[in-house]
Amino acid sequence: MNSMLDKRAQILLKTLIERYIAEGQPIGSRTLSKYSGLDLSPATIRNVMADLEELGFIASPHTSAGRVPTPLGYRFFVDTLLVIKPLESNALLRIEGGLHPDNPQRVIQAASQLLSQLTQFAGVVMTPRRAVTFKHIEFLRLSEKRILMIVVTPDGDVQNRILFTEVEYRPGELIEAANYINQNYSGQSFEDVRARLQGEVREVRHDMTQLMNAALDAGSALAEGGEQYVISGERNLFAVRDLSQDMGRLKQLLELFERKTSLIKILDLALRGQGVQIFIGGESGVVAPDDVSIVTSPYKVDGEVVGTVGVIGPTRMAYERVVPIVDVTAKLLTSALSQH
Repeated sequence: MNSMLDKRAQILLKTLIERYIAEGQPIGSRTLSKYSGLDLSPATIRNVMADLEELGFIASPHTSAGRVPTPLGYRFFVDTLLVIKPLESNALLRIEGGLHPDNPQRVIQAASQLLSQLTQFAGVVMTPRRAVTFKHIEFLRLSEKRILMIVVTPDGDVQNRILFTEVEYRPGELIEAANYINQNYSGQSFEDVRARLQGEVREVRHDMTQLMNAALDAGSALAEGGEQYVISGERNLFAVRDLSQDMGRLKQLLELFERKTSLIKILDLALRGQGVQIFIGGESGVVAPDDVSIVTSPYKVDGEVVGTVGVIGPTRMAYERVVPIVDVTAKLLTSALSQH
């Protein structure tokens, strides 16, 4: 993509987006010539603008002579042109002071509130997906293709999950499968067992491995029970002019919060990435309004990625400020939740 834009066009696009983020009004060529530091004639600036518009990086709202960035323009900006500022020391102190390692659930709540307060947008933290370990499991046949799995955890908790199977299992087979798992894998997490099973069950019949895999899937899902994320400051977004002046957008935004699956999908995508990621509008493949961006970063517990922190705000946000806030919050949350 870079090759499409020469240095001059990149500087003008960067200036246009920075001014638009600061002012919220479509940006005209006079503003660009004043802030870009380039010595260009108005005609040259207009030509470059026309090129940028043709590439789909900027658009002209019909009511104004100025231009505004498109999601594609923002994407190019955050990937190529964004210069991150170091976090201001008072923000750093607030995050450090707010994340006390005493109570994991409280730390997560605090992280989400800090993200929201420091950015004035919505802060979201996906709660840790911790592996569930089991002491033993039992299978109980409920009907032809429904089996109740009973899981006893090392601290004596009992949890149940219903498995839907493709094959019908006899009670004897259920006992055999449970015994196999209990003898070989008691005390491990469902995730680890799944990894080991792939290599070890060559000697077990195919329909038994199906049952075991179904059990392990359900066991991993136990780990994800409860609230999947904590969100703070959604109200802030209704105060953002870009998002609140258009009822359709507001409705889309409310749906994003209500249909939790969309937000979880974005946070899940972010789990697999390295460091800070920025999702702009609907490009994550998840329905989000075009003028909403989500800045996320994964956090770890004892070296293992277990969740994501993020800020949901308008696409017109000061990324150079929001990115370090998200980055530092993820790192400090990691250290608050890990054993030192």
